[in-house]
Amino acid sequence: MSIIDRIHQRLPNAENTHFSGQSLAKTLYAFPVDILLTGALGAGKTTFLRGLAEGLGIAGPIVSPTFALEQRYRTTDHTDFIHIDCYRLSNLQAEQLLHASDDHTGIRCIEWADRLTHLPDGDRIRIALREEGTGRALTVDFEDVSLPTEEEIVQWRLEVRLPPHIATHCDTVARVCDALSNNLLSRGILVRPLLLRRAAQLHDLLRFIDFLAHAPTTRTTTTTADEHVWNALKAAYKGRHHEEACASFLRERGYAALASIIAVHGVNTPTQKRRTIEQQLLYYADKRAALDTVVSLEGRVRDFIERHGPSATDHGRMMLREAMVIERQLFPDGPPI
Repeated sequence: MSIIDRIHQRLPNAENTHFSGQSLAKTLYAFPVDILLTGALGAGKTTFLRGLAEGLGIAGPIVSPTFALEQRYRTTDHTDFIHIDCYRLSNLQAEQLLHASDDHTGIRCIEWADRLTHLPDGDRIRIALREEGTGRALTVDFEDVSLPTEEEIVQWRLEVRLPPHIATHCDTVARVCDALSNNLLSRGILVRPLLLRRAAQLHDLLRFIDFLAHAPTTRTTTTTADEHVWNALKAAYKGRHHEEACASFLRERGYAALASIIAVHGVNTPTQKRRTIEQQLLYYADKRAALDTVVSLEGRVRDFIERHGPSATDHGRMMLREAMVIERQLFPDGPPI
């Protein structure tokens, strides 16, 4: 699999390195996954992994396996966490050690992955750390999920006859997501900008399914051809609102990680379902865009109630509360947009 997202960060000290590793725990989608770490002695590889382990809820300290070569732990959701150190091994020994755990079902973290002649097959995240001045420089290459191209997105919008104002809303949410991603990355918090942008561009791809269930939009002229396509899609995803319908559409095309983000961006989704940082950011960004205009959370709720009527007041208030919780957690000094 080719690189999907590449991230660069400047980490001023060990505390920031630990924090960056901790944040990686909130942007994992594919299991099993290999996390491959490279960097010179003292570059912060073990510090980063200890942060990741903490983020995954592993109790007790992570002990460097330099002499034991391999340590195994359990995360809070009972996923295996294997920590392997190849520093003292030859290329052949490193390959043999790795082969012994090729059937793992969780997270395998490999320090000194540059000792490997061949990288392991399957989903992986490559992390390179190097000393830079008094701090460290971090590069993360995510090679663990698939994403559609811009061309595919344009084609899907045409195929489903997405109303232009809904497409514009998706693109507005994508711009909000870009600003949020840049802010978090500058503060040492890992997030996947391209994955998040694609989720924003597609989150309302099947929004018209709910138009048919409730009332048609007044912002577009619906043609007979539109209604024919929309009715066919409503039948195909019968009983599902647009969030889960879109998620199913994407899973059918091999984009499971993207589907998992979009599936939980709706107002009725319980907060605990938004486990990853991209899920939280899409929910929040969608509540900052009133169609094609970036607004405050309060302004978005007013717009929501105006468009859906007084019966939507309770949903609007719930939307505001949950979005404010995300804002305080991720942007304690205020959002960047």
